[in-house]
Amino acid sequence: MSKLALGIDIGSSGVRAIAIDADGTVVAEAKAGLPEPDRSQGMICTDAADWWQAVESCLHSMPRDRIGAIAVDGTSGTLLLCKADGTPLCPARRYDDAGSAAHAVRIKDLAPAESAAHGATSPAAKLHDLQGAHPEAAMALHQADWVVGKLTGRFGVSDDNNALKTGWDPVARTWPDWLDTFGIGRRLLPEVLEPGTAVGQAVPELGFAPGAVVVAGTTDGCASFLATGADQPGDGVTALGTTLTLKLLSDRPLFDPAAGVYSHRLLGMWLAGGASNTGGAALLRFFTAERMRELEPLLEPDHPTGLDFWPLAGKGERFPVADPAMESRHEPRPDSDARFFQALLEGVAKVEQRAYARLVELGAPRLCSVRTVGGGAANKAWTRIRERILNVPMPSPESEQAAYGTALLARRAL
Repeated sequence: MSKLALGIDIGSSGVRAIAIDADGTVVAEAKAGLPEPDRSQGMICTDAADWWQAVESCLHSMPRDRIGAIAVDGTSGTLLLCKADGTPLCPARRYDDAGSAAHAVRIKDLAPAESAAHGATSPAAKLHDLQGAHPEAAMALHQADWVVGKLTGRFGVSDDNNALKTGWDPVARTWPDWLDTFGIGRRLLPEVLEPGTAVGQAVPELGFAPGAVVVAGTTDGCASFLATGADQPGDGVTALGTTLTLKLLSDRPLFDPAAGVYSHRLLGMWLAGGASNTGGAALLRFFTAERMRELEPLLEPDHPTGLDFWPLAGKGERFPVADPAMESRHEPRPDSDARFFQALLEGVAKVEQRAYARLVELGAPRLCSVRTVGGGAANKAWTRIRERILNVPMPSPESEQAAYGTALLARRAL
């Protein structure tokens, strides 16, 4: 009987585990909830022990004796300090914790513009404060790093994706010198491996197949990309949610700091993308979700309205152009609600087309396909509008579950 690959997704509100066979068929799936984080003293903290308890709960539902490879993804930017044996010295500070935002100005002065360590929720800023509070710490670990340590007994290892926002330089593949100037203790920084690289064998007491290997993982965002089945240069994934978010697999790294574009190492390639302020929230300025469903049968996706809209949720755009003063463009408004709604959908699709074109301008390969996730993917007329405007194949995603993408990453080790 062939061995299975296991993907473990550590999310904000819970843990999900998915085991797949060599063909990618889901053999087992489990999930467990996580407690609400502690929101006090201007910080957002979570207990690492809760992660492990949820992981163990999921593992009870897995055919562990058949699992030969395991990978873990976690929320990008969640960080904690540990002793040399991996024992946490404090609660983990979550990815959306802006309690160390006062350091952002200094990071802006020290770090290259293309670094992912900028911003109010920077893990590098959080690490600066954590090391001051815990001088006895032996290592800093991200969420997925720590769970990998629990699975293997080998702590102190991270991956290119989880380390990115802490300041890791994915091109030079090094912890850069500006972190020293900023005051980060280099002894705390983990060894960084490419996602999918073997970290070690699973500890025997967990009951996995003999010799089961645990590989370096990734972030939840990268795992969600992998879950769709996109794996070739030029493959794109668009998330039609509250905002329009897209990612493109490239054969070279892409950076556009002003527009928030940076690159993750993935599958021996690079995953780059950006997020626009158009999307679902922009549409909800004009129609309720119920009204949009009513209008969908009235749309004529193969007969363009000819209107050139760029609907925004509010003032300002970030990608494919960075313009904080940009106003939503949604006039003239047709008399027909259906025609107006179609013009808005066409507008979002044109922004999507411009966004992918911007990535190509930065050096990405030409767009070859787009898979779609998020609530907007259910609107068949919108899909047809986007097919016409993007003019590339739009296959259905294999899955939208990050744990499935992480299982695909693990499967590469079999």
